[in-house]
Amino acid sequence: MFNGLKYGDPHFQSKEQNMSGVTVTAIERILDIFEAFQASQRPLSLTDLAEAANIPKSSCHAIVTTLTARGYLYSLTRPRSLYPTKRMHDVAHDILEHDPFIERATPLLERLRDTSRETVILGKRQGDSVIYLLVIEGQHPIRYSAKPGEFKPLYSSATGKALLGSLKEPELRKWLEKRELPAVTSSTMTDHEALVDDILQSRRMGYFLTRGENVSDVWAVSAFLTVNRETLAVAIAGPRHRMEGNLAECAQFLVATCSVLSRQQARG
Repeated sequence: MFNGLKYGDPHFQSKEQNMSGVTVTAIERILDIFEAFQASQRPLSLTDLAEAANIPKSSCHAIVTTLTARGYLYSLTRPRSLYPTKRMHDVAHDILEHDPFIERATPLLERLRDTSRETVILGKRQGDSVIYLLVIEGQHPIRYSAKPGEFKPLYSSATGKALLGSLKEPELRKWLEKRELPAVTSSTMTDHEALVDDILQSRRMGYFLTRGENVSDVWAVSAFLTVNRETLAVAIAGPRHRMEGNLAECAQFLVATCSVLSRQQARG
C-alpha cells in the first residue's frame, strides 16, 4: 500500500554526495545489490544482477568480488550465479538486538497490535520526513502494509503529524514557513492554517488522526512520546471501514501504551 522506489529511479542514480543531502555511489550500489536479491528472491548471474541493480557490469563485478571475499555472497556453478549468505542477516540481527529502543518497545507494541488487530508503527523524525523504525502488521487479511526504513511526509502521515504535534506552536509555524505541502492523496491537508489548527486541536485531545491523507482509504491514530530526550511516534493504522468506528477505542489503547513505554524507558 505504498509507492516504493524502483531500480533506475533518480534516487538510485550514481552521484558523489555528502552527509548533507545525499548518497555515496559505492554504498548505494551495495544496497542496490542486496535489494535486487530481495526483489528477485533467487540466485542471479552477474549480468542479471548488474541489470537489476542498474550498475555497470564492471562495477558490479568489483563489488561482488569484495562481498564474496567477505562472506556476504556465495557462488553457484550450475547455473553460474550468486546469492547472499546468512552473514548479512546475522550482522543485522546482532545490531538490532542492541537497538536503544526497539527491543524493549516491541513486546508492548505487539500487545497493542493484538489488542487493536491493526498495524502498529513506530517512527522517528528525519529532517522533513518520518522514518518507520518498526512495523508490526495487523492480523486481518486486508490491512495497512509497510516496511521499516520507509520514509513518509511529516505533514500527511499519522506518525509525522504526531511528531509535528510535539513541537511548540512557534516551532511548528516556523517549519511550515515557505514550505509547500503537495497533495499525497485527495484528502491531504495542503493548507498551512488548516494543518496547524488540526495539529493543535489534536494535541489538546492527546492523539492525532489521519483520514486517508497519506494512503487513500487508510485511517490512523497516533501519539508521540519522549524517551531519553528522543521524540518518537506510535500509530495504529488500518482500512477506513474498520478504523472509522474504532478510532476512540484505538486512541485509548494507544495513549495507554505510550504512557507505559515512557515510564518503562525512564526506569531503564
